[in-house]
Amino acid sequence: MDKLLYLVRHAKSSWADMGMRDFDRPLNKRGLRDAPEMGRRLRKLEAAPSIVLCSPALRTRQTSELLLREMQVSTDCVLFESSIYEASTTALLQLIRNLPDHCATAMLIGHNPAVGCLVNQLAGNRIDQMPTCAVATIRLAVEQWKLVANLAGQLIDFDFPKRI
Repeated sequence: MDKLLYLVRHAKSSWADMGMRDFDRPLNKRGLRDAPEMGRRLRKLEAAPSIVLCSPALRTRQTSELLLREMQVSTDCVLFESSIYEASTTALLQLIRNLPDHCATAMLIGHNPAVGCLVNQLAGNRIDQMPTCAVATIRLAVEQWKLVANLAGQLIDFDFPKRI
């Protein structure tokens, strides 16, 4: 049975306080609007991850809460993983490989450039820019997460708030 992976870049964050640590930046007005919108779109697609790996940065935590609320998915499935913040694609891939196999569907909410690069690495696509709050859905032709490798997947959907 194939695995399904949703790779999400956090929604638009605020730069209003230039003295604030990057880790502590909240979503801005657009981000607070876009995350629920993407959640509604995912709910229409019947997206239901059984596990969500999320960076603990404030903007990713807020994105996960708003997204999952609209998807009608419990936040109980969210695991905050500190290594996602400033992660390389190699580190993200290792997190994915360590997912429990009973979870057929997973979501990772993180940051660029690693999330966008991982989409290209897994699915062999050429997505030049992963906009804020973009969601890439990848079907992985593996039965075990530990077998996920470069080009193991197929990009079956790529959506973002400004997409018409």
